[in-house]
This record gives sequence, C-alpha cells and structure tokens, in this order.
Amino acid sequence: MNLEINDILKKLPKIGDLLIHPEIENLITMFGKNLVLKSVREAVDDLREFLISSNLNAELKENIYKDELIKEAVRITLKKLEVNKAYSLKKVVNATGVVLHTNLGRAPLPKEALENIYKIASGYSNLEYELDEGERGERYSHVRQLLIELTGAEDAMVVNNNAGAVLLCLSALSRGKEVIVSRGELIEIGGSFRIPEVMLQSGAKLVEVGTTNKTHLYDYERAINENTSLLLKVHTSNYKIIGFTSSVDRVDLKKLGEKYNLPLMEDLGSGVLVDLRKYGIPYEPTVQDSVKAGVDVVTFSGDKLLGGPQAGIVVGKKEIIDKIKKHPLNRALRIDKLTLSSLEAVLKIYFEGNLDKIPVIRMISKDMETLKEDAEKLANGLNSILNERGRAIVLDDLSEVGGGSLPGVELPTKVVALKIDGLGPEKIAQRLRLAEIPVIGRIKRNQFLLDVRTMSDDDIKYTVDMVRKVLWET
Repeated sequence: MNLEINDILKKLPKIGDLLIHPEIENLITMFGKNLVLKSVREAVDDLREFLISSNLNAELKENIYKDELIKEAVRITLKKLEVNKAYSLKKVVNATGVVLHTNLGRAPLPKEALENIYKIASGYSNLEYELDEGERGERYSHVRQLLIELTGAEDAMVVNNNAGAVLLCLSALSRGKEVIVSRGELIEIGGSFRIPEVMLQSGAKLVEVGTTNKTHLYDYERAINENTSLLLKVHTSNYKIIGFTSSVDRVDLKKLGEKYNLPLMEDLGSGVLVDLRKYGIPYEPTVQDSVKAGVDVVTFSGDKLLGGPQAGIVVGKKEIIDKIKKHPLNRALRIDKLTLSSLEAVLKIYFEGNLDKIPVIRMISKDMETLKEDAEKLANGLNSILNERGRAIVLDDLSEVGGGSLPGVELPTKVVALKIDGLGPEKIAQRLRLAEIPVIGRIKRNQFLLDVRTMSDDDIKYTVDMVRKVLWET
C-alpha cells in the first residue's frame, strides 16, 4: 500500500469516536450496543475498502475531509443496521411453481396449525402429562389416536424426520442382523440420505437382492437365512425406473415374511393419506394401502405430501412400535412440542375431511380457471406499475410437486413472464431475491417467470410491491 493511501486512511473515523456521535448514541439507545457496534465496524470497513479500491484521483482523495467520512460512516451504519437487525430466516414468496420446494421450507402450514402452535408455545402444556391420572404421560399420545384412526394401524409414534424414523426402526429391529432390500430401491434423497449408509449407521447388515431394474420374490427368498431379521421395501418416491422392469408387491413380501416369521417394513418416503387420483395425479400408494396389506411397520414424512411440519411418522403393529419406542436412540430423535401441536392440527383436518384447508393439497389441485385468474391478477398489477419500463404477460407452462415426491408428474399451470427494460432475467431474479420480501421465481427460455400455482393472494400483492421497489432501483 503506497504512502498516499496510508495518508487517506488516517482520516477514517475511529470506532470509539463514532460510538459517541449523537446519531450513533441514539441508535445504541434504540437497538443496543452490540448490534450498533457490529454495524459501525462494518461501515468503517466498507469505507476503507472504498478508499483503497476507488478510482478517485489523487487530488480528490487529498481533499476528502474527516468530517465527510464521519458523516458517510453514520449513513452506512444506518443501512447496515437495517440489515443486521433483520432475521436471517425470513418469509419468501415461492413463485417457482414447485409445491414442495425443499430449499424454501417444503409444506406451508394451514392456519389451524399456526394457531395451535401459538396456543401451545405461548405457555405451558400437557406435553408429557396425563390430565386424567395426574401422572407423567407420553408425548406421542397427542397424535397417536388420530394416526391410528386415519391409517388403520395398531399403533403409532413420531420422531423429528423420516430419515430419523428409518434409522430408529432399523436400529431397534435389526442391529447386528441382516435386512433384505431390492437393489432397485437403494434410494438416495437430498442431503446424501442413502439407504445403504443409514443401514450402516443403524448397525444392521444390508443384503441386496435382484438387479437395478428387476427383482423377483425368489430373490428375497434365496437370501433368507438364520441371521435375517427384516424384509425392507422402499418406495422410490423421487425417481422412477421404466422399461424392462419388475418389483415385488408388498402383499407378496408380507406373505413371504409370514412364511419365515420375518417382519416387513416399508419406507414410503413422502407418504400420503388421500388418493391423489381424484386430482388428476397418477396413483401414489397411501399409508392406508400399506397398513391394509399387513406391513408391520411403515415410515413416512410429515412435511411432504401430508402437508404438515417436518416429522418422521411410524405406524404399524403394536408389538413392534413398542420395541421401537424403547430404543435409546428414540430420545435423541424425539419430536418437540411445536411440531406436535402443528401435526395434531393437520391430522385433525384430515380426520374431519376438510382437505381444502391443507395448502399443499390446495395448490396441487388448483384448476386451470383459478390459475388463469390469479395469473391475470398478477400480470395486471405488474403492468400497472411497469408503464413503459417493461411488461408482464401470461403464458402456459408446467409446475411440479417437488420435495422428492411424484417424480415425472408435471402439472399444467399459468405463469407470468416479467420483463423490465435494462434488466436481463438473471438480474431481475437477483433483485427480487434481495428484496425486503424475497420473491423466488424461475428462469426458463431466457425469461423470468412467476408461477401462480404456489402463490397466495397475499403473495401476489407482495410481488407487485417488490417489483415496484426494483423499478425504483433502476
């Protein structure tokens, strides 16, 4: 660094001097010293970087006064403070059209779930307390009966997510023993969750049978020996194998298990409690299907097609569920009161048959007329503020369910293509991502698209407001 720059940097205000500046002192009173101190330090760092890297000529740099730098530091501090005081985890508008977007939090919760969370979290609750007996109870009891009624299973329990549910079940039922599974079902989902690796962690020994595309009942039977503890079927919820294929139905696997006195476990992955065919979606096995077929233990997610909070739900035969509950790993994976309160509210909606209250079901089942109306509402709102600076047009496109559910299923949808003069699609996407309420769309065919399938009426209003702010910046 040359001497000239060193002379300029000496004019930078000291942190201590800024903290006693009247405007900064007011901010400390309002927001506390720690947050303001962090913002002041960042402001001075930004000024230092500007002076070092800027193209100001030597004369202009020489004429920069310390008072001007203090004033600029205060201004930058105010801007930094707005960023630093904001929460990192924030609401976003999902305009991608992916209903179960893992990166955007998967299933949005119904109003009833949010109300119940607030009611339970704002005070004390009978989380593990039996009101009738006045004794310690079991936290699963709050959802156990609902799950039994909805699925037809003998018993039920819940842990923090489905990966945990699979790990717990295998640990409790098969540690040190062999588990037989088809090669075509050795799935991997997001976050590198792989059945073989989960099996390794559980202490069970994986026995692969069949081939990637074809597995027969005799493949399972040939692999059974005195060390076999479990037959495992895994639903390939995030991919499909098509063409020259065959797999073994759960009914046949159950009969094989009975023949050799082996329990059958099925990991459904997403898990669904309603027949989606009535919404025009290809058949997806329901939890009830598995229970009815006699599967001894079934695991599935709470925050995918079920449309609830993140949870790993386990239903099945009481004798087996009891064994799983007693395993030491269960405590490490147990569900918390916020999730329980939310899950109970969601399950009650299913029990009462009011499926239109579940946002995921509502979005999946949106008809084209509703989608068209929403898209036109969004396009009209955008065009009213764009004037001559761009345009918004309604187009046909395709949505997807996402979240590792219903692979290959595309849902006809309506999108709004947003064009702003002077900004390419990538720049529009970036500006909206960094807005006060981030709006996340998708880029396709060199256009920035907003898919209304995953947008509520409020989301449409937010999006128009955020685009207005983007226009002010251009």
